[in-house]
Amino acid sequence: MLSGKRIILGVTGGIAAYKAVFLLREFQKAGAEVRVTMTPSATHFVGSETFASLSGHDVAIDIFPEEEEATEWTRHINWGEWADLFVIAPCTGNTLAKIANGISDNMLTATVLAARSPILICPTMDGEMYESPSVTQNLKKVADFGYHILEPESGFLASGLEGKGRLPEIGSILDKASEIIGSIKGPLEGKKVLVTAGPTREFIDPVRFISNPSSGKMGFAMAAAAQRLGAEVTLIHGPVSLETPEGVVATSIISAQDLYESVQQKADADIVIMAAAVSDFTPAQTFEHKVKKDHGVDDMQLKATTDILSWLGKNKKAGQTIIGFAMETENLIENARTKLIRKNADWIIGNSLTKKDAGFESDTNHVHLLGEETEQEFEGTKAEIAERLLKYIFG
Repeated sequence: MLSGKRIILGVTGGIAAYKAVFLLREFQKAGAEVRVTMTPSATHFVGSETFASLSGHDVAIDIFPEEEEATEWTRHINWGEWADLFVIAPCTGNTLAKIANGISDNMLTATVLAARSPILICPTMDGEMYESPSVTQNLKKVADFGYHILEPESGFLASGLEGKGRLPEIGSILDKASEIIGSIKGPLEGKKVLVTAGPTREFIDPVRFISNPSSGKMGFAMAAAAQRLGAEVTLIHGPVSLETPEGVVATSIISAQDLYESVQQKADADIVIMAAAVSDFTPAQTFEHKVKKDHGVDDMQLKATTDILSWLGKNKKAGQTIIGFAMETENLIENARTKLIRKNADWIIGNSLTKKDAGFESDTNHVHLLGEETEQEFEGTKAEIAERLLKYIFG
């Protein structure tokens, strides 16, 4: 259940904080991507560098770090949208009280308020503290919020006493996290989604072709996001060097005609996302053998390929949603909106090649989502944008 999922691990300032290092590792072994947020007190027990090294991400601690990037103080918002599950283990009585009363004085508690995912709290403290009236009341409050609580275990405590307050075994936390994630129904549950991605190649002869620099990263991100949101996903892609997202059924094609024929076979999907960079033109004449340089010609005749998005728009099924992409070098909004209307699409996602860190081959992007009466802007990694786009459209 945890494979491919995104988990925020919250670590607070109790002696059990060291166990969160092992919990992080076990989440990763289960196939989850993990980001860590810590309270300032937690750093007295385990250094943030440990979690940063193991997770591969910066650790979020303070809302206003001393050396912050321009967008760092909004990290709680971005992470709150990103996560499938927020696990706070261990959760001290102090942090529990803050959560119960909506206090957000550090990045962990601020992210709790921003989280759109389920939250799992593992209260961990000395036995007398756990049994105190205020902790009992705060546990009831957060349970009423809909947060999940994994009760602590009994045993030998840091104080030297025995009682109820130990952090549950890591296996128990993993089981509870899997149970919670398994019970979540995404906004695309039960939907069939068709995604196209990557370039097409229009061969002139066996060794030469017309193509473009598309890496397929945005289309693959859309397919992975749709699958994570509950859809049954089919991915049709051109020549790329990317791994198929887990749970996605993929078919590879070469030319625009191949893509057209494959899309026709799968066009009954509930949602079609045309992210492929389809060649608009193909050679009018092709050659069975390599054309030698001495026998080449000064010009080459081209003919238009089938406009697949237009075909989809003309043959749209009742209740079907069609999402197209527009790559532009100028007049992005104007050209994308024209494409939206002309192709009879429901949404167009436009991005510009002139933007820094956007477009072909980049891991990040900056896009505009255009609907009939909508214009929204998204930026970030392609994986983040893909999920945010689909949640905006279908969430």
